[in-house]
Amino acid sequence: MTTATHTAAPLLEMRGIDKSFPGVHALRGVDLTVHAGEVVALLGENGAGKSTLIKILAGAHVPNAGTIRVDGVEQHIANPIDAQRAGIGVIYQEFNLVPGLTARENIFLGRERSSAGFINRRDEARRATELFRRIGVPVPIDVPCGRLTVAQQQIVEIAKALSLDARIIVMDEPSATLTPKEVDHLFDIIRELTAQGIGVIYISHRLDEIDSIADRVTVLRDGQYIGTEAIDDIDRERLIEMMVGRKLDSEFPKHTTAIGGPRLVVKGLRRGEAVKDVSFEVRRGEVLGLTGLVGSGRTETARLIFGADRRDAGTIELDSKMLDIRQPRDAIRHGVCLLTEDRKSQGLVLGQSVRDNFALPNLPRLATAGWIDHRRERERFRHYVESLRIKIPHQEQLAKNLSGGNQQKVVLAKWLERDAEVIIFDEPTRGIDVGAKYEIYLLINELAVQGKAIVMISSELPEVLGMSDRVLVMHEGRITGEITDVANATQEDVMRLAVR
Repeated sequence: MTTATHTAAPLLEMRGIDKSFPGVHALRGVDLTVHAGEVVALLGENGAGKSTLIKILAGAHVPNAGTIRVDGVEQHIANPIDAQRAGIGVIYQEFNLVPGLTARENIFLGRERSSAGFINRRDEARRATELFRRIGVPVPIDVPCGRLTVAQQQIVEIAKALSLDARIIVMDEPSATLTPKEVDHLFDIIRELTAQGIGVIYISHRLDEIDSIADRVTVLRDGQYIGTEAIDDIDRERLIEMMVGRKLDSEFPKHTTAIGGPRLVVKGLRRGEAVKDVSFEVRRGEVLGLTGLVGSGRTETARLIFGADRRDAGTIELDSKMLDIRQPRDAIRHGVCLLTEDRKSQGLVLGQSVRDNFALPNLPRLATAGWIDHRRERERFRHYVESLRIKIPHQEQLAKNLSGGNQQKVVLAKWLERDAEVIIFDEPTRGIDVGAKYEIYLLINELAVQGKAIVMISSELPEVLGMSDRVLVMHEGRITGEITDVANATQEDVMRLAVR
């Protein structure tokens, strides 16, 4: 956490920001203040208005009402160029880089300095090197960005913002794809930026990060400003209540369930260097946590069980019956389903309606004599919309227009209709707000009570320890440890196994 002081006038003031779209009042009189040298966390559930507010600041949307001041001077921000001129830089969760261009070329794209029609590459290289020195992280300037790590690409985005003389930098879910070590490094960079007087707006669903990096927190709910608090003056319980509008009984509502005998049994699973002789079992009504650092082989193991990748060796049994799984279709037929880590590219067809997405793996069940029974299709989907509390205006809503939590529920609905017996959740709450997380946890509990075998893959250790009956830890393709006394385990216990 930084140690900013607020003796001077605010660096950024957004007052009474109002924005409406056809049929939606997205923002209602929202305020946001950022002082030089501080980190303000902007929090709220999906649909709270965070993205709309940031797009207004970035010039992607024009507000219907309200004022924006930078250093006390009112700004009319009608487009991204106006935002850049005002000293505002936005780093979105999905980076805005051209993979085939180098770091240097991406930083100065559209603003190349030329002489007699030739780009002055030497000057660009000097300036890019100076930007990375200012950030405190060396990045190869002439390597295509597509070959850089995610963490290095993020540094390039920060360098782009600094090259535009940005004094206000917005970071939208900057840690979503970073390892814990890379997150720590990112926080060091943020502290270096704030020490230079830059104001940072930090958006994240990970509340642990907010405690570590933010000075103050501003909360939005349903498009309205709820309040701003110093991070030292608010506890986690109160922060969650501000975000969701109600008290939650527990952040991780784990239920005690009677656990039966083995259902899913995996033996000697191997694929190259990614998965090396992995064996485990999941019992009836059990939530088995599977964790480890990025690259440990967690997702690769799930893909082998689901048939998305071909295994070199190993066997898979369900209820003592050997399964011949060569492709996802085989796994689905046997009642083994996977909620993928990347639900947008692998779990949903974003351009199709939510009802169509629900129906895709269930067409044989929804057809009569080869013809789809659309009435039955609508009725079955309506059942899950109600039971899973999926928030949609109608069944023809496009999947891409749903929040992350509701997208996850649609994916879950299609597998529940298949009556899946083994459900593998890969990062089930990534990018999902705290209220939607709570509902996903309740659904996992309900599935366990029904006797399903649940595998929950997660890199969020509080979630793993809060929701699992037993935890397996992976490192470099192998299971390096098992935690059976989860209630008394700590994050440090897990990390010791994860770095063996």
